[in-house]
Amino acid sequence: MLILNATDVRRALPMRETIEAMKQAYATLSAGQAHLPLRTSLPIPPQNATALFMPAYVPGQEGDALTLKIVTLFPHNVPAGLPFIHAAVLVMDAATGQMLALLEGGTLTAIRTGAGGGAAADLLARAESRTVALFGSGVQARTQLEAVCAVRPIEKVWIYALNPAQVHTFIEEMTPRVPATLIAAATPRQALAEADIVCAATTTQTPLFDDTDLRPGTHVTGVGSYTPAMIEIPPATVARARVVVDSRTACQAEAGEILRAVAEGTFAWQNAAELGEIVLGTQTGRTTPDQITFFKSVGVAVQDAVAAHLALKNARQLGLGQEVPW
Repeated sequence: MLILNATDVRRALPMRETIEAMKQAYATLSAGQAHLPLRTSLPIPPQNATALFMPAYVPGQEGDALTLKIVTLFPHNVPAGLPFIHAAVLVMDAATGQMLALLEGGTLTAIRTGAGGGAAADLLARAESRTVALFGSGVQARTQLEAVCAVRPIEKVWIYALNPAQVHTFIEEMTPRVPATLIAAATPRQALAEADIVCAATTTQTPLFDDTDLRPGTHVTGVGSYTPAMIEIPPATVARARVVVDSRTACQAEAGEILRAVAEGTFAWQNAAELGEIVLGTQTGRTTPDQITFFKSVGVAVQDAVAAHLALKNARQLGLGQEVPW
């Protein structure tokens, strides 16, 4: 059994390579080739927390992936200085069922989520996009920023979050890691004033901005909300955007902003495309320069399976991790 800690996983999952892997993961899902149940969500009421269980089997040209990810989301951890998300990914041999590896899943989740947003931006954002509005200053915001900078020559990023001190820390940490100038925004409107791309990575239950503040042609990615009660993006944006999701099935159960727009009668699910369908060429993405595009991701297990498979391959090539008897 190979054990990969957080540092090993980060080294084994370079962002650009992971973005391309996510495109193929989404394509496999949309083609009906992946096997995965809707993830099991276990509430933990005393902590207002959730545990998620996400198995997947994903066939692939470079080998089949068979994994199980366990994620815990404990919001009360943050004030205590602990990570909001803890996770582990178990990788099994798809031919024999043998246990092959155990990966630190928080880092893998952050990277694969960022890479999913990067894949969407690569396929949907205007080629001339140079400015980003980033909502959030946590782990997911960091990988969203890395990913969008990997697919577009971003020059400026406006960052808005409720805690200015966290934004300051974010800017200090991320400035050496991306080529763009990072600037704290005083208001959501200021963040959006020049934005070509919007990335939202928060757990808010109310929209982060006013739909009328979006510029024509903006691409929006929302990855933070993962329950029907969470809404990052205004339902009015959903109503007028080209909506693309990671999985219709998963989003119909969990994507709060889309569910709200459907309930209000301003959007219908048949108007949503899956990102994998755009990769496969069976659906269109952006059709005009002025069109608003919106990618909604609640996270699907094919991402974990493909990312873990890639990480294991790269870790073996790089000599990463620790082998333990099993």
